[in-house]
Amino acid sequence: MRIAIIGGGIAGLSAAYQLEQARQNGAQAEYTLFEARNRLGGCLASEIVDGAVLERGPDSFITEKPAAAALCRELGLEAELTPSNDADRKTCILVRNRLVPLPDGLMFLVPTKLISTALTPLFSLPTKLRMGLELLLPPRPTGLPDESVASLVERHFGRETVDRLADPLLSGIYGGDAAQLSAHTVLPSLVEMEHKYGSLTRGMLAAHRQMLARSQKSAKAGSRHESPAIFTAMRGGMQQLVNAVVARLDSASLRLSTPVSSIKKTARAWSVSADGKTEFFDAVIMATPAWTAASLLGRVDPVLAEELSGIPYSSSITINLIYDEAQLGHLPDGFGFLVPASEGRAMLACTFVHRKFLGRTPPGKAVLRTFLGGMKKEALLDESDDALVAIVRRELSEILGEEVLPSRVEPKLAQVSRWPRAMAQYAVGHQQRKQRIALRLANLPTLRLAGNAYDGIGVPDCIRLGRKAANELLAAGL
Repeated sequence: MRIAIIGGGIAGLSAAYQLEQARQNGAQAEYTLFEARNRLGGCLASEIVDGAVLERGPDSFITEKPAAAALCRELGLEAELTPSNDADRKTCILVRNRLVPLPDGLMFLVPTKLISTALTPLFSLPTKLRMGLELLLPPRPTGLPDESVASLVERHFGRETVDRLADPLLSGIYGGDAAQLSAHTVLPSLVEMEHKYGSLTRGMLAAHRQMLARSQKSAKAGSRHESPAIFTAMRGGMQQLVNAVVARLDSASLRLSTPVSSIKKTARAWSVSADGKTEFFDAVIMATPAWTAASLLGRVDPVLAEELSGIPYSSSITINLIYDEAQLGHLPDGFGFLVPASEGRAMLACTFVHRKFLGRTPPGKAVLRTFLGGMKKEALLDESDDALVAIVRRELSEILGEEVLPSRVEPKLAQVSRWPRAMAQYAVGHQQRKQRIALRLANLPTLRLAGNAYDGIGVPDCIRLGRKAANELLAAGL
């Protein structure tokens, strides 16, 4: 079986790795990976500058999802896994140009400690009263249509909670807009809690009690239970993972700087045209953004292509700034802060990298990683690097204060990375769109889709989907 993999991001690389493992174990499988750019890894890109690890794209993966850590262990990278410094984990929200810590007991979007919620300046008195009354909400009927995250949160906790909490948190994760993101896809556990308990607060408290009961049961059984860190990074940057995967692949099967120009389906094969040549394959794994897949599959299945082109995407910009700590005042405690759209800033968030992952920044240096763009600020992509750095430096000084980050202090390095149309948005109705896509794919059994547009946006999700696509084709054809 000859398989074409189109797209050399982490999803495509994971598919290639799975096929290579099968080939080495005796499977009659060949693969060719086509990548339009001159490098592999997609948004995973990092480098070490003056001893500091700088991530251009994702800086880590969520520990709770096992696919990324499992792949690292297979590659012999277990010793390179670095947990987030959760002992100092604290996040602030910018409210009227003042950094306000998230209140204690906040479990994602749901307040579970009434005293902390009552005392926080993050919310106004009417919002706090509404949060208290939320405990009285009855269970919601099942089978209702999908709705936006903003709609769900506003029904429970009010509009202010959307603006000051849901929108900045989801913007930081998805680069998206809470008014467009699907509650059924993005927050399925909250939707289930709403059906069972009515009140999200009561539902979250019940889930917390169950978790404590399991921990106590494990302790009585003699097993030691430690809560894992929320995030896991690579000691030398996420590029380590990319390099390790590529090192396991057959270099003759990798085609860099080779964009695919067209794909056709015949009765028995797929023809893939790239770089002026046409080759034939038994199966295809599309590991590109959905909008690229749509353009290539337009003649194969116009209905499928239309569904794929309907998946929205947002763009992002990351800017890494390295400073000498001696030139700065005391940064706020914690990992960094989020900026609600209502603040009217260009920035979406800022991470204090040297605190989030210890040992990746040399002593005496501070790395501030800022994020811009998102669904509401796509126009920033057209600004020059110098203009973007100037915007970020000005806003950081205004937010942190001149005594902490004087505007006259120049960063030792400023690194700008643009990621146009890189983050898929799970809009309202995404689950129904996935079902329609699955029906079209049922008529194309030798085609698989992988990437962040379908069933998870994170690195572990892309790895899982890439390997799953390869395994399904191997199982069907060998």
